[in-house]
Amino acid sequence: MTSQVGCIEAVRRMWEFLDRGLDEPDHEAVEAHLALCLRCCGELGFARELRRLLRRRSGGEMPEDVHARLQRFIDGLDDPASDTGASR
Repeated sequence: MTSQVGCIEAVRRMWEFLDRGLDEPDHEAVEAHLALCLRCCGELGFARELRRLLRRRSGGEMPEDVHARLQRFIDGLDDPASDTGASR
């Protein structure tokens, strides 16, 4: 990832960012974007709240099927043919 990221890349990497799964330069690049972008800060807040609710209901980590569905949703953000991407 480059030192600057756009909204699509920041949202795509959101879960890795929250899980501290990015290497330091990538983590810093996403963090820098989130510090400036109100829209993506909203996405971050939503992701944190969703994780909190899922953990409370499941008593542990996010179920793999839920994580996979969320990842497909995120991947669709930059697909102009998808309903998700078209509304962004």
